Amino acid sequence: MVSEHLERKLALLPDRPGCYMMKDINGKIIYVGKAKNLKNRVRSYFKSSHTGKVAAMVSQVHDFDIIVTDSNKESFLLEITLIQEHQPYYNIKLLHTTGYPYIKITNERDPQIKITGQVEHDGAYYFGPYPNVTAAEGTVSFIQKVYPLRRCNGYQGRPCLYYHLGQCLGACFQDVPKETYDRQIERIKSFLNGNTGEVKKHLVAKMKTASAQMEYERAAEIRDQLHYIDVTVEKQKIISNDKTPRDIINFYLDKGWLSIQVFFIRQARLMKREKRLFPVVDTAEEEMTSFILQFYQRKNNLLPKEILLPAGLPNQEISDILGVPVRTPQRGEKRRLMKLAGENAELALNDKFRLMAIDTEKTTGAMKEITDALGLPAGHKIEAFDHSHIQGADPVSAMVVFVDGKPAKKLYRKYKLKTVINHADEAASTREVIRRRYSRLLKEGQPMPDMIFMDGGEIQMDAVKDVLVNELDLDIPVVGMVKHDKHKTADLLYGSGDQHVHLNPRSQGFYLVQRIQDEVHRFAITFHRKTHTKHSLSSRLDQIQGVGSKTRNKLLKNFGSINAIADAPVEQIHQLGIPQKTAQLIKVSLQKHAEVNRGSSHD
Repeated sequence: MVSEHLERKLALLPDRPGCYMMKDINGKIIYVGKAKNLKNRVRSYFKSSHTGKVAAMVSQVHDFDIIVTDSNKESFLLEITLIQEHQPYYNIKLLHTTGYPYIKITNERDPQIKITGQVEHDGAYYFGPYPNVTAAEGTVSFIQKVYPLRRCNGYQGRPCLYYHLGQCLGACFQDVPKETYDRQIERIKSFLNGNTGEVKKHLVAKMKTASAQMEYERAAEIRDQLHYIDVTVEKQKIISNDKTPRDIINFYLDKGWLSIQVFFIRQARLMKREKRLFPVVDTAEEEMTSFILQFYQRKNNLLPKEILLPAGLPNQEISDILGVPVRTPQRGEKRRLMKLAGENAELALNDKFRLMAIDTEKTTGAMKEITDALGLPAGHKIEAFDHSHIQGADPVSAMVVFVDGKPAKKLYRKYKLKTVINHADEAASTREVIRRRYSRLLKEGQPMPDMIFMDGGEIQMDAVKDVLVNELDLDIPVVGMVKHDKHKTADLLYGSGDQHVHLNPRSQGFYLVQRIQDEVHRFAITFHRKTHTKHSLSSRLDQIQGVGSKTRNKLLKNFGSINAIADAPVEQIHQLGIPQKTAQLIKVSLQKHAEVNRGSSHD
């Protein structure tokens, strides 16, 4: 139901283009969108029924703001700026680089050719993206041998090794004319743009000359270079009739998910493909436009000479913003490639749905198996507890949380027990941690779990029920996780008399119980080891005269262990600001302790 506050704001929306910002209860922007007509677009969120990500977003909206613009183009630019500034949860965000390698010819007096992952506005020439670093390295290595530029660090008064190998023009010891570099760069650009005929002709002539002069090793090297062209450049299928660098982008939308495919056409070949899958809030056309503008505004994405898009997108506005032609192919090879990108987008999304179905079976499906076996209504959240100690020393408890069959690690909690200190008492430990956990949830008005799992038997379960029912007046199902004699998950305990409930050992429900039991045990053991180690170190240091909490913390921070402190020179301990006599006393006391420990460890 829409609040009175939102109703008033919706009535005041203008029939203007612009951007809108949806806010949650804390005033945080959770979604940014653009619209040709703000009134129609924003009202549609609150006056229509939705599913999936749209419904989730709308359920969190407590307020919104708008910014009107003079044109649709301005709203595109503003939307991208707002997304980059606020990083809203429900927007498509392209935060990370693609990691695609590019070949760069540097813009300097003595240029170099190198591989880079960043495309900058520095006057250099960039070629790519390449399928991977190996492909880019192979091409650069080939060019350095056939069309060398500079490979050394610059003038050093003598020829470098690469000059003697014919892979450097000699900037290391002489002034190379700019015209020489320009000619070489034109050849490189021609080759990288797919024109291999000239370089092959050039190499064949050099190979014949070397062979005639009986320089057979040199002839064999040139033959290998020709082979490189055949197997790494010309083996790729030519899919375009011209060599214009272009990107082809298409999409497929289904069940609130948008699947996008980007084909990078370089040297008349499909050089690289990128695929993206997003749950979306807006229309496919709006989300696609947002994706495209963000995609090319990232620092490391090189704009092609042409972008091809499917029908229905604002080609002219995108072209005006990016500064390159944006077209929708109508026929021929380009239309075929556009259709191919769309088919790949559909296949990728169908694969995603299949994986989601499998994941659902393993998670929410497994949860349903458990609740069905226990005779409980469907649930989402399980909290599981376990205790850990060594012969009663340093007892701790730990809690893990599984939501819809998946671990929610941000909700895990650790407990240093206060009422049980120097002895093992499973019932007392259980009572304390359950009391602390659920009295706090009650105090804070937080939701309770659907089930509580205990890694133990009837003693722990009775303790949990006692605190929940008699102290906190809570009715939460308590389930015991039982292990057989080989310490593997066996059954569940639940119901009157704590009856054994069997799960099929091959079922996803059984596997989930096993994961919960292993995870809570791991978490408790890890926490106890850290606590016990710290307590042991601290207690030994506290027994030394003149060592207070500040000195103890300094020593632990700098050395980390008793043996490390014992092995350290007195002067090194003294340098921490510890008096010389105290440093000597620490050294002597801990050295004796370390010797005893080392001796006993060999027994």
